[in-house]
Amino acid sequence: MNALELIHISKSFGTLQVLKDIRVKVNPGQFVSLIGPSGCGKSTLLRLIAGVENQSDGEIAIFEKRVVDRKGTSGYMPQKPLLLPWRNVLENVLLGADIQGAARSGSLKKAQQLLREFGLGDFMASHPRILSGGMAQKVALLRTILYNNNLLLLDEPFGALDALTRQSLQLWLLKLWDKHRATVLFVTHDIREAILLSDRILVMSERPGRIIADIPVDIQRPRKREHLAQKKNVQIEQRLFHLLMNEN
Repeated sequence: MNALELIHISKSFGTLQVLKDIRVKVNPGQFVSLIGPSGCGKSTLLRLIAGVENQSDGEIAIFEKRVVDRKGTSGYMPQKPLLLPWRNVLENVLLGADIQGAARSGSLKKAQQLLREFGLGDFMASHPRILSGGMAQKVALLRTILYNNNLLLLDEPFGALDALTRQSLQLWLLKLWDKHRATVLFVTHDIREAILLSDRILVMSERPGRIIADIPVDIQRPRKREHLAQKKNVQIEQRLFHLLMNEN
């Protein structure tokens, strides 16, 4: 069974073609990163899968079901955390479950458990204004997982963070993924981040975006940052760099 299948997906905005004939299959539990030059349609592709927008051509299947209305079939996190300032951390994590109409008691218990387990237990009653950028991203990620932990669509969640916070959250996300084993499609501009996190890396061309390479990453788990220095992973980094440069 495929967790996600993109079948000849194309997308145009008027006369501007953004995506062209995207064909991808993702197995359940895989962590797949999507990289490519700016403006190639990475974020657009995630919005199509999430059902925020509709494709111009092709079909999208989620766990073998080709559904036209895909809202709620995945957990989608855009680039900004978009926490509601009038809700505290716990209430923000519960937001997606509330929208789904899930039983409050069960969702509340799960949200409290996640927050405690991943270092935010002391901030449940706090409001977003006092959170650091990294903490806000953690809250947004936990909200996304509580909403749907089968298929996660993460659009550059660490892109706006400083280098040290970003590295810390990469390892935090690996721990979170190792626990839940969700299927993840992760957009990033950071080649080393993609290698550290992923089972596979999909490389997109310039607009109109096409998949030009599908590169496996064979690193033992649990992952450590020092794995990036291994010869085979340095070679992957060089290959990805040259693919991106050749397309620019």
